[in-house]
Amino acid sequence: MASKLFLYVGIAADVCISITKFIAASITGSSAMVSEGVHSLIDTINQLLLLMGIKKSKKKPDARRPFGYGREIYFWSFIVSLLLFSIGGCISFYEGILRFKRPGVAEDQNWNYIVLAISFVFTAISATVSFKKFSKQSAELSFYSAIKQSKDPAVLIVMLSDLGDLIGLLIAFFGIYLGHRFQNHYYDGIASMLIGIFLIIISLLLVRESGSLLMGEAISKKTLRKIIALTETDPAIEKVKFQFSMYLAPEEVVLQLIATFKKEMNTQQITEAIQRIIMSIQEKFPRIKQIFIEPG
Repeated sequence: MASKLFLYVGIAADVCISITKFIAASITGSSAMVSEGVHSLIDTINQLLLLMGIKKSKKKPDARRPFGYGREIYFWSFIVSLLLFSIGGCISFYEGILRFKRPGVAEDQNWNYIVLAISFVFTAISATVSFKKFSKQSAELSFYSAIKQSKDPAVLIVMLSDLGDLIGLLIAFFGIYLGHRFQNHYYDGIASMLIGIFLIIISLLLVRESGSLLMGEAISKKTLRKIIALTETDPAIEKVKFQFSMYLAPEEVVLQLIATFKKEMNTQQITEAIQRIIMSIQEKFPRIKQIFIEPG
């Protein structure tokens, strides 16, 4: 339950926010508010899909999936990223174009301002939870490096969505305010289009990261160098010739090493050395759950 708290908080916040945004949009006719309502609705659907992906990824290995179901989370994260692009971003951008053809500015914008303020509070709460989760996973990295190196797409998607929500709310506020201030509906339409563009940028970043993991991303070169160095310190090993690795889940990696053993060693000694090396690697790198070492 604790590991999914950021998702449950995000879903509860987005449901409340999307309802209030659509109500405000129906009263005031604001295009930016419609875009924000679509944004929150898509966020809700996305997080429900992520919950389903997490649940599926926890299934135990079986005859059909001997390496387990961990990559389910990568598949559903990829789908969520595409939805954010194809539905959230494109609809927001199109709604902005339509606003140029629909003149008129509502006199009373109080509903929009009230909803934006409420939405900002709910989103800030959700963002605080997701940022804490993200920071816990990447305490020693810069923000940009942490995004690039994150292997947990569920946390990354929620965190970036919350960031997008906060920026989108600010864009919507300025679009609505300027449109009302100058009695020009173009500002509202431009705000909606900017929200759409921002959503598309975020989704393309998420598509790139989720797609890389789905296709079988290896662990970092820095980690591999440490593993090779650790392996070659064992007295039974002369040299690690080849290595292959792949993320099966955010906390599960499969690793294969092909190494040259000392020539004088017999089969039993090699077997014992392999078990010893596996234990050493897993002690230092616990996320490497499956290790295969072969003489070569």
